[in-house]
Amino acid sequence: MRERTVDVAAEHAADYFQSYSVVGLLAVVGVLFVAVAFGAGRLLRPVVPTPEKLLTYECGVDPVGEGWAHTQVRYYVYAFLYVIFAVDSIFLFPWATVFAAPGYGAATLVEMFIFLGFLAVGLLYAYKKGVLTWM
Repeated sequence: MRERTVDVAAEHAADYFQSYSVVGLLAVVGVLFVAVAFGAGRLLRPVVPTPEKLLTYECGVDPVGEGWAHTQVRYYVYAFLYVIFAVDSIFLFPWATVFAAPGYGAATLVEMFIFLGFLAVGLLYAYKKGVLTWM
């Protein structure tokens, strides 16, 4: 009886490590694929260095003067608000699929109104703080 228990445990261990060997093999194939792609790119690209190519490039503007420039913070605030509401709007799509499922209509509708309430409170807070005024 003891030998049978050891055999079963050994079979389970073999199955366990075999599943990890598949994951390891897939990781090795992925690393090799990336290495081959980068190596091929390095071998096939043209190498013609010029002084213009060695300059720092920033949005088509020649790098003249110092690297420090003053930037208005309000642009970052607008970008931050956009990202918040864009990410939050992504949650509307899964909600719509759950809302269409039978038996979940009323609960998901209440949850969405709570979610939109939190968004409205955040927008109202930003408005009260004067974040949404341009000048």
